Amino acid sequence: MSPLLYLMAFGWGLGRGISINGMSYLEFVIPGIIALTAMNTSFNGAGIRLNVDRLYFRSFDESLMAPVSDISLLIGRSMIGMIRGLISSSVFVMLALTIAPSMRIEPLFFVVLLMTCMTFASMGVLAALLAKSHEDMATFSSLILIPMTFLGGTFFSLSQVPDWLRLALYILPLTHSSACLRAAALSQPMPWGSFIAIILFMSAFLILGGVALRRLSE
Repeated sequence: MSPLLYLMAFGWGLGRGISINGMSYLEFVIPGIIALTAMNTSFNGAGIRLNVDRLYFRSFDESLMAPVSDISLLIGRSMIGMIRGLISSSVFVMLALTIAPSMRIEPLFFVVLLMTCMTFASMGVLAALLAKSHEDMATFSSLILIPMTFLGGTFFSLSQVPDWLRLALYILPLTHSSACLRAAALSQPMPWGSFIAIILFMSAFLILGGVALRRLSE
């Protein structure tokens, strides 16, 4: 329901009659909402589940004792969120194609979507491994995910903000995901710098997650 509400509020509500860079606001905002859906579903699908297993059911300790390498455990947990993110995003993509037929869903689009889901799933796993209580996950969402939702280039073009703020917003992984998905969906030149940034964020979250997991195993 969340992506549909964003679409109705921003695409059909506030954005009606507005054009950005020669395209309708609806065409502009749909790829951003897809990136946002991938972020929220992947993060929660991996992070919240792991947090509950660790701190409530205490079942994650059994996984640590299993004859499975840390990297396999980390990637497996991240893939839980990645798959959930892909399913939710794909449902919205099919809906978006009926609303904005000008969108082009090509293989590169799905590559970026897959990387986006894995990036935020691994972020969710990292947050869950570092959390000491259920409240910590809620705090992480409030301080990281919610600001990223509205500042990550999802609902507005970064060309409209001051240079100093634009540089700060490029620190957010959602900014790069929105830019790449928008370029792939609208047949625009791919911002390869953002494409590489997504890979770097994903790698960083996996490496940090591996460090956190190793500390739990000791």
